[in-house]
Amino acid sequence: MIDYSSENLDLTKERLKSIVKQKDPTYSPLSLYFIIDNDLAESREEVNKLFDILINKTNLKDEIKSLIIYKKALYNADFIDEDELLDIVRPILNSKSIWKSHTLYLVAEYFYSKDEKKKSKEFFDQIISLDDSNQDILKETQKRLNRDFSE
Repeated sequence: MIDYSSENLDLTKERLKSIVKQKDPTYSPLSLYFIIDNDLAESREEVNKLFDILINKTNLKDEIKSLIIYKKALYNADFIDEDELLDIVRPILNSKSIWKSHTLYLVAEYFYSKDEKKKSKEFFDQIISLDDSNQDILKETQKRLNRDFSE
């Protein structure tokens, strides 16, 4: 058990990072999320290395791994270029994951925020064409297309 308080912050950080590095399918992701939520990492690079341990070295079910990839993309979206974002999410985009529509929406919004409307629309259109898009994501996509892309 980890006793989290400001008095033992350095010890807490090290213990949480150690748990991630143990590659436990349950506790490693939870530890990383705690690190992120409480801003306990030294740098964005350190967090990305911990994400990579989860994604590449931890024995996770496919959908959990996809969720972690999606969260890595969310974590980085405001700070990386389009090639880096697409590299992160490629495993989800090339899959039938339940997180695919979420990921397409994230990428579409990324391009929209960069004022690249054509690319944005391409990703929104992919959401519409998916057979199993998340219904909330599908509704938001339809609203966005009607509001910002209707001719």
